[in-house]
Order: sequence, then structure tokens, then C-alpha cells
Amino acid sequence: MAQHTARRHRVAVLIRPGFIPFELGIPHRIFGIARDAELRPLYDVVTCTPGGPGLVRSDSDVLVQVEHGPEVLETADTVVVPASHTSGPDGTDPAVGDPVLEPELAAALTRIRPGARLMSICTGAFVLAAAGLLDGRPATTHWMESGRFRQLYPRVDLDPNVLYTDDGDVLTSAGVASGVDLCLHVVRRDHGTAIAQDVARRTVVPPHRDGGQAQFIRRPVVAGPTLGPGAGPGSDGVPDAQGRGAGTAATRAWALDRLDEPLTLTAMARHAAMSVRTFTRRFRDETGESPAQWLTRQRVEHARTLLETTVLPVEQVARRCGFGTAQSLRAHVQAALGVTPSAYRRTFRRAA
Repeated sequence: MAQHTARRHRVAVLIRPGFIPFELGIPHRIFGIARDAELRPLYDVVTCTPGGPGLVRSDSDVLVQVEHGPEVLETADTVVVPASHTSGPDGTDPAVGDPVLEPELAAALTRIRPGARLMSICTGAFVLAAAGLLDGRPATTHWMESGRFRQLYPRVDLDPNVLYTDDGDVLTSAGVASGVDLCLHVVRRDHGTAIAQDVARRTVVPPHRDGGQAQFIRRPVVAGPTLGPGAGPGSDGVPDAQGRGAGTAATRAWALDRLDEPLTLTAMARHAAMSVRTFTRRFRDETGESPAQWLTRQRVEHARTLLETTVLPVEQVARRCGFGTAQSLRAHVQAALGVTPSAYRRTFRRAA
């Protein structure tokens, strides 16, 4: 019988001070337990640091003795860059606030061999972007940092709504646990569905999660500010006897109390004592959305609250949100959150 001598695919996890232990554990767990039909390991997973071997402190009281320095990147087939939470703005990854990488980290990245696959977890995407490795490519990161990412790296095609992106040799994942989704996706891509599902079963996680980050982003249902003095033609910002001013905030507040009603554009404009054309223009000026877009978003947010906090049937949720039918609710929730109402409820339903 021929001896199995093929070199295993080497995965190098590049960590920095302030690394998150969970994120370090994800590639070690997912890739580390992947086996072929003869139960042989499919990956060789190692940890390295830009500064060389030694103790590395995490974002908690955990210290890890790392045996490899940046030289291991020269032999890696895949390099994973997790986030680091230490001295950065608001305690986030230092790379989040500074588009110029630390010299030691920048030098380490140059040691990655040509053709190696690059992956990031959470705000590790900022490191790849700062190195110019994401320019012109699709990418994602934690949704809370998407605004800063777009500001720093406008040449990257950022999608903050997905759990991960795959552009062949460069892959990125969203916040923290989505690193599990990405690593399982890579195992599936490398070795097929059966092996990926076996890894998922052994890790006790779903082999594939529905939807993306959109379902985790909470957008508050608020009426919004009124126009201030002089903010609009002929406006003094003073409400009339019915509480209506030159802006549309009072009408938005009125509409939020009546989400279960039809709420036509004509009815909203009438409440604001404006023509439909003027109301639509001022509404967009104040909110950045059309009345229809704003109303749909508020109804979806109300549906999320009901799905999380009640056991109402989907049909009743639809009626209370103004969508009318369960079919309409499903269509709008799927479009906004990437999952069905039932799937959303299973994920976020609060215990009674």
C-alpha cells in the first residue's frame, strides 16, 4: 500500500497583542478537526506573530505562548488575520483607526508567499485593506465599523450586510462568530459539503447560516428631528395647533402610532398640511428616504420587535405592522434582513 505523504495545507493564524481568544480558536477548531475519509488531518494550523515567538496577551487575562514568528508566513497556503482589541480608538483594533500599519506588521505581511489565500475575521479586514490587499475587491467587516471602513478605504467594495465574502484568494468575514461561517465555507470549497458538514456537526454549529449581518443590526424606530428655524422656505419651526410644523417630524411620529393602518402618501401629506409634492420633497430632505421607504423600514423594525417579544402568529404580526398578509411580511423581511420571519424569530425570540 502506498504511503500517504502529501503535505497538508498549512493555515497560519497571524495574531497581534489584544487578539480575541475566540477568534484565534475558530480557525484552529474548524480547520484543525477537518478529516478525510481515512480520518487523516486535512490542514496543518499554526499560530504566528509579527514580532516573533513569545507570550502574546489577549484582550482579556489570557496569554498565549506562540512558537512561530513571521517566517512561517512564507510557507503558509492560507493566512488568517483576526481582529485585535487593544490601544485603538474606543478599545477597538488599532488598525481600525490608523490606515498606516505598524512597521512590524507591515513587514510581516510582505513575507506572505505569492498565491497564498488571505482571510480576515471581523476587523482584521482593516489590516488587509491598509496593506492594499482589498482594493477593487468585495469585502466585509463588523457592521459597527462599516462607516469607518468606507471612509478609510473607499476603493474597497464593502458589503456590511453579508456574513462573509469570497473573492477567490481573498476572503473576509463579518463580526467575530462569522469567522466560523467563513472557515466552514472554505472547508466546503476545499473538500466538499460532506466534510464541511461533518466539521459543523462535531463543532455543534449549523453548516450554513441563513441571511447576513442585516438581521443583527438594530435600527431604532424614531420619528426624527424637526426642521430648525430657517431650515426650509418660509419655515419658522413652530408647530401649529395640531402639533404640525413646517417639517415632517410630527407626521412621522403620527405615522409610527398607526403602522397597522394603510397610511397612504396622500394621508401623510394631508396630516402635514402640505401638498404631496412638497411633503415628499421635505420628507426626503429630512430623512434621506422617500415616505414609502421610511414607512417600510419602520414596519420591518416593528415586525422585528413583535417577532422577538411575542408569540403572535406571523399573520397577526403582518396585520399589526401594516403589511396586511403573511406573504407581504415575508417578502419585506426577507428583502430587508435576508431571512424569513420564522427564521428570524427562531434566532432572536426572547425567553418568556
